[in-house]
Amino acid sequence: MDETTTTAALPPVRHWPALDLFGVEFDPVLAELMREGPVTRIKLPNGDGWAWLVTRYDDVRAVTNDPRFSRKLVVENDVTRLAPHFIPVDGAVGFEDPPDHTRLRRAVAPAFTTRGVERLRERARRMLDELVEEVLADGPPADFTERLLGPFPLAVVCELMGVPSIDRPRMHEWTNLILSSAHGVERSQRAKEDMCAYFADLLSQPRDGDGDDDESVVGLLGTAVANGEITASEAVGLALLIQIGGEAVTNNCGNMLFVLLTHPEHMARLRAEPDVRPRAIDELLRYIPHRSAVGLSRIALEDVTVAGVRIRAGEPVYVSYLAANRDPHVFPAPESLDFDRSPNPHVAFGYGPHFCVGAMLARMESELLVDAFLDRFPGLRFAVPVEEVRFRRGALIRGPESLPVTW
Repeated sequence: MDETTTTAALPPVRHWPALDLFGVEFDPVLAELMREGPVTRIKLPNGDGWAWLVTRYDDVRAVTNDPRFSRKLVVENDVTRLAPHFIPVDGAVGFEDPPDHTRLRRAVAPAFTTRGVERLRERARRMLDELVEEVLADGPPADFTERLLGPFPLAVVCELMGVPSIDRPRMHEWTNLILSSAHGVERSQRAKEDMCAYFADLLSQPRDGDGDDDESVVGLLGTAVANGEITASEAVGLALLIQIGGEAVTNNCGNMLFVLLTHPEHMARLRAEPDVRPRAIDELLRYIPHRSAVGLSRIALEDVTVAGVRIRAGEPVYVSYLAANRDPHVFPAPESLDFDRSPNPHVAFGYGPHFCVGAMLARMESELLVDAFLDRFPGLRFAVPVEEVRFRRGALIRGPESLPVTW
């Protein structure tokens, strides 16, 4: 961060409406804000007041890694935000600062190590193979959101969590309600309360402490509570955020498939050159819009200068990972989809202490899904005109509501 403070007047507060955008279109308001400067001021549809917005790659990484910006204080303040409802519950790891944040993440860390994710890979592959076989048996056309992009990540995150298969449909329904403003504040809040009650009950059940049960997230959380490392309410808050975060793969991979279907030359290359796929997934992660507007804010604990702008103690700050991933100083020709881009230090999974705990899991699921699209469905293409593909409305995480395809 630049410690040279300018004396220029404060930038104007820009109203940033909740836009329902088509496809992977980059948010035009965000594009304007990026052009206006590396640090601007915004007002979102809900909450009070305004907040700073940081968009330049180096500044985004600096703010997210700076302990002078607090997530925990956000819970106590009605910061301007996109959603009409406020998702966090008591002990939510996303709204804790170190050392409590570190303590909470440590409780579930074994499930998200390389070993933990690889332990799940073969089971995930089998679950996906079963879903693909059902789609192939039924024949085209098919809605891939309904048949693959929805059920597969849900099955994987529930497997990781230790949620019985019989309970997965209501987990999916609760998640959709929590992550959308389209159904109203009351339904979203009720869904959050229902999911919390479910996990509280699941965590209270006796566990045998043996085998896969003990290695699930719920098993790890139960052990951490029993050992006095975290409280029961903190365990519930962790479980909720991991569960709803796991289903973000549905939208992100839906966006990836939409990009490939609208860029058939890229899809053809990935079929012909499988070795390119890992780089392609990184580039797709950089390129796709992961969310609407911005994510979670922070509050300055003291005066801090960012890109020459003095942010005062108590003022809220947002960073935009979407903007950082389009910074031309880091990513030449950022609007281009380049599967040969190297290096590709994208921040699609965040940065700093709040780097996404499930990043390796999400990448593993993306790899399996992209392989399935390319290898199991030759001739894959849209079954309707592209302009008829429906995208989610009022969603905090952008993605296709349906993907009707044929092959």
